Amino acid sequence: MDEQNIPIDIHTTKLLDWLISRRHIPKDWQASVLKIRERINNAIQDMPAHEGIIKLVSGQHINYFHCLKIVDILKETEKDSKNIFGRYGSQRMKDWQDIIAYYQKENVYLAEVATVLIRSVSYEIPGLKKQVQKLEQLQLESEKKIKDCSKSEAVSQKEFNTACEQLGIKGNNIKSELLELLKELPKIYEEMSEKIKIVQPAIELYTAFNKYLSGQDIEFEILPALSYLIQNGNTTTYEFKYGEKPLEIEEGCFENRVSTSEDTNNEIDFGDNIDFGEGGGEIDFGDQIVIESPGTVEQVIGQGSSRGSSNEESFEIVNYDDLSQQITTNFEESGIVVEQSGQDGGIARGQEALTILDNPETREQIINDLCELESFLKMRLYEMFHDSDSMFLMSQMQDAPDVLQMQTPESVTTLYDCVNVALSRLTGKRITHLHNIKHSPKYVDLLASSLRQKLSVVERMRATKEVLEKKMKETAEEIRKAEPLIKLMIDRTKTLQQEIQKDLSKKYKGREVNIVGGVNML
Repeated sequence: MDEQNIPIDIHTTKLLDWLISRRHIPKDWQASVLKIRERINNAIQDMPAHEGIIKLVSGQHINYFHCLKIVDILKETEKDSKNIFGRYGSQRMKDWQDIIAYYQKENVYLAEVATVLIRSVSYEIPGLKKQVQKLEQLQLESEKKIKDCSKSEAVSQKEFNTACEQLGIKGNNIKSELLELLKELPKIYEEMSEKIKIVQPAIELYTAFNKYLSGQDIEFEILPALSYLIQNGNTTTYEFKYGEKPLEIEEGCFENRVSTSEDTNNEIDFGDNIDFGEGGGEIDFGDQIVIESPGTVEQVIGQGSSRGSSNEESFEIVNYDDLSQQITTNFEESGIVVEQSGQDGGIARGQEALTILDNPETREQIINDLCELESFLKMRLYEMFHDSDSMFLMSQMQDAPDVLQMQTPESVTTLYDCVNVALSRLTGKRITHLHNIKHSPKYVDLLASSLRQKLSVVERMRATKEVLEKKMKETAEEIRKAEPLIKLMIDRTKTLQQEIQKDLSKKYKGREVNIVGGVNML
């Protein structure tokens, strides 16, 4: 085969070494290139206003092939300076012709363009492509983060709306709206005291069961707080404790604690000193009482001067029951009513002023009673649905009251459901929140802070989304600017590849020269 027809393939990264090994360029070519670059910088300061020249010198590294094109353009712009010998008198033309001559000396231009080609293929273009890939990855990550933020925003907003709906507030002014809800508590408690009566049959069953097991046909207290609530309604704690209504209820301290979030110590004011009668406020009990024997009292009863009697003393031994009746009769005749308890007819203050559903202590007792009743019914259902326990139960209940023997799994299940309904109403989230708000000023702040925290998450997610969306726009703009630049650099690199191939082909008498490798992968 004719050697002239065999193409010369040179790998892009090996081009400079190939030129040095074939002795097309010297090893110390860098020094010559530095001088040429200095001449180019000086010559470019004085250039004609030509569109072609402006396009060549703008935005790119001027190499040997650019200089050839500049000289061709100057032949047109500087033709008036040409003398009769065909030489140009223009200094511009002389400068660029000298630059070309320096480039051609020892083929220094080949070394420079080979270096530019290798740098573009190996570093500059791949670097820009990696930058675009990184920007595209940032866009994908930002898009994913926006979706996550939207999801978190929706979840927090839903939790906030659900919490507000459970509490019955709009959520515009959280703390004020929470405190405003306290006005609904009395009505809620009143409705609850009526609805909780559905557990009365379950209480009767539980009472009968306890009486039967104890074997005592006597009345004893079963579920006292719950039974009292069903029979008497949501009365004050005072009435629950002492058995009668108070003359006056002082509940203002609790309202003040809720509204001001401050604990106030209310002291009982008795006004002026109590007047116990004459004698400087001392009580006159008469002469000493001597107990002679059980059931009798020897009492010396003095007849006071206010009754208009003499100083003579009279002694009378009185039976205790007769004495009590006589004192009560005397007080009734004087208009004084004697009650059976020292607390009766008094003023309900503090915890005693609260209703039993509002008082944390009695409320807890009612809840415990319901839980106890629920456990009883649950155990009864377990016994009924297990054969061995059921047979044992039937044998034990043969002489039990009808109310116990007539119970079926269905009837006990109904009672169990009623207790569950009552318990769920009493321990529901909304009423629990309201109860805690009234009795714990700090709870109001904690609950409001919890709701505001959910709103802050919503606002933070929205702000994050705005930042990410802005970042995505900036990234898209950078990609938009980088893509044309990459395309331009690839085109210039391809052009430089072709010019080098043509120039080397001339040196080998027209033999085909191919620069292969990375340049063809752009």
